[in-house]
Amino acid sequence: MKGYSETLDYLYGLEKFGIVPGLENIRWILSLLHDPQNSYQSIHVAGTNGKGSVASMVSSVLREAGLRTGAYTSPHLISFTERIAVNGEPIREEEVVELTQFIKERTDREDEKRTFTFFDFTTALAFAYFKRVGIDVAVIEAGLGGRLDSTNVINPLVSVITNIGLDHQDYLGSTIEEIALEKAGIIKKGIPVVTGASGPALRVIREAAAGKADLHVLGEAFSYSGKGRQTMSYRGLRTSLDDVSVPLRGDHQLFNTALALCVLELLSARGYPLDESCIRKGLASTRWPGRLEFSKPRPGGPLVIYDGAHNPDGARTLAAYLSAEFPDKRKILVFGVMKDKDFKEMLNELLPAVQRVIITRPDIARAAAPADVAPFAPGASITESMKDALDAAFTTATSEDLIVVAGSFYTLGEAKQLLDEPA
Repeated sequence: MKGYSETLDYLYGLEKFGIVPGLENIRWILSLLHDPQNSYQSIHVAGTNGKGSVASMVSSVLREAGLRTGAYTSPHLISFTERIAVNGEPIREEEVVELTQFIKERTDREDEKRTFTFFDFTTALAFAYFKRVGIDVAVIEAGLGGRLDSTNVINPLVSVITNIGLDHQDYLGSTIEEIALEKAGIIKKGIPVVTGASGPALRVIREAAAGKADLHVLGEAFSYSGKGRQTMSYRGLRTSLDDVSVPLRGDHQLFNTALALCVLELLSARGYPLDESCIRKGLASTRWPGRLEFSKPRPGGPLVIYDGAHNPDGARTLAAYLSAEFPDKRKILVFGVMKDKDFKEMLNELLPAVQRVIITRPDIARAAAPADVAPFAPGASITESMKDALDAAFTTATSEDLIVVAGSFYTLGEAKQLLDEPA
């Protein structure tokens, strides 16, 4: 591996091993690196939706408090480097190259024939990088599930399970209860847990935490109430905050902000310097691209909304936002989705909120073929590339219309790259 391009080829080449749940390989790699994850404190965030939003808000407040803060999130939108950041700055490409080579040399020396997945390797890379640059605390987002996710080797200060919905059923189970049990696998003895789960999922999480960890449930131990657009009041474990400005769009972000505030309360109780001013400033400076992100890529053209709705719950949230905020606007949906997703149910949620649908696919092997998706969106146009889909959307859109790009973070990333290119 001589350069960044060759390094990415190696890393993405590991995807041929697919998703292999389990901790044996990640523990083996980390042991060769002298367990870097034990050299700093961490917060672990799992759940079906909202993980990245909660992680970004907690990270922003910790940075505002003067703590050198690492963040490991997935997937990325445009650059692999987005997955691993310190104080909001992505890892540099040359550091990805050097660390990948460093880790590969050690794994090859120990067992050249051993195979591991993309997520195993990149998780090890992130943990090693955080140790190398000397962080105080890392906010770690689980990739898939929890119990057998590569990130579940940390011993965090706080564990978070945002919510539970139907997603990744091929790996996590076909019912809410089965998926909740996998997510609850991040619960560790003596480590407090914050959750926004409800119904059957909450019952599973309660059972998993019983006699093991203090469980703080949204709506019970802490709560929030909306006070207008992107403003809320928070009633917490020991703290109450009024007129909290929420940085990210959508009523669902009030829910995510409440979870983040509870996490911050628990960290404050552990001695972290998180006063009210620090919390408000940190929240206000939070940025999380691809979540109801607005853009005007063409002067005089329509507004584009990027949203990473990639499962039925996410699609339902996006549809509710579009209907509430833009009831009178014509909305054109550009939809590209992975073939392992429940795109029929996603479209059932989205179709009532939009007036035209363009089915496409991002340039990735996991993407669903537009011809397979289109039967669930009667009257939809079919395009075979993101460029063709965007051209079709802009050709028919007026300056007063909305173009909504959704279905997958891969779809968003490719669209953003195309629209950010100079004309």
